[in-house]
Amino acid sequence: MPDVYQKIKTKRLVLTGAKAEELLDPLRTGMPALDSIYDDKVRFKPTPKGPTYRILKTTEVDSYETTPTALALTKALRGKNRPTPAAIAAALSHKPLAGENFVGSARKEVRLSLATARTEQFSDVSKLISSLPSVDAMVTLSTQTNPSSNRAQQEKRNIHVAGFLYAASREADNDFHLIVGRDLKAAPEMYMTMVVSGLPSANSPAFGSLNTARTAYEEFFGKNLPGAGYHFYHPPIPVQIDGSLFFNTTHSTGQQTGPPSLKSRMPTIWEVHPISSVKLGP
Repeated sequence: MPDVYQKIKTKRLVLTGAKAEELLDPLRTGMPALDSIYDDKVRFKPTPKGPTYRILKTTEVDSYETTPTALALTKALRGKNRPTPAAIAAALSHKPLAGENFVGSARKEVRLSLATARTEQFSDVSKLISSLPSVDAMVTLSTQTNPSSNRAQQEKRNIHVAGFLYAASREADNDFHLIVGRDLKAAPEMYMTMVVSGLPSANSPAFGSLNTARTAYEEFFGKNLPGAGYHFYHPPIPVQIDGSLFFNTTHSTGQQTGPPSLKSRMPTIWEVHPISSVKLGP
């Protein structure tokens, strides 16, 4: 009998018709949608003796985004003809925000501060998610979204969690959204958003920790940092994260954060936000 699984794999970038550098396996855990991949050429080796990672650059953006980049990308993808890699790259070429500071406003004080609590240890993302209050329970609190709103009692938790980085993007507010999940062989699949925040002012009590985390993240990826379109990583990158919990009230209705291809396996809008320490790689 023919191996049906092998027949599903492809070396063609469906979106553009270009040839992929290596076989793409649509059934691999944590893969983006095949028709969102426009480039798979980048390989990078963060440390001389460490593994080499493959970056799948995609057109996947958070569904709620209305930035110039997101709008330009939508226009490029809606044409009658197949989009060229150059057209997609041009749509995604808007320069990121200058500097490293956070430029958002919703719940700004909470996003840029750390809870005062002991650090809870989690060896798996699923265990962290199972420890969180339900979304329905949090919605009943009617948490305010103004810049100076306080941290809810349920958010006054610090955690350490081990997992794997499957995808990442740079958001319009200068945050890096990290999509962190379980080991490739673990079931069921489960992912959660964790945020390397844009920086607060230098006199903020959290500035030192947030700056150290952001520097570590940016140095690991170097010139391969993501932009508005999600980068997916193969193999997923081992990661250890420390940070405070944050309930993303602004997404308690409508579209939640995350790349469209993984959102069905992102069971919560709770986040680790901000990250105070990140260690990437084995």
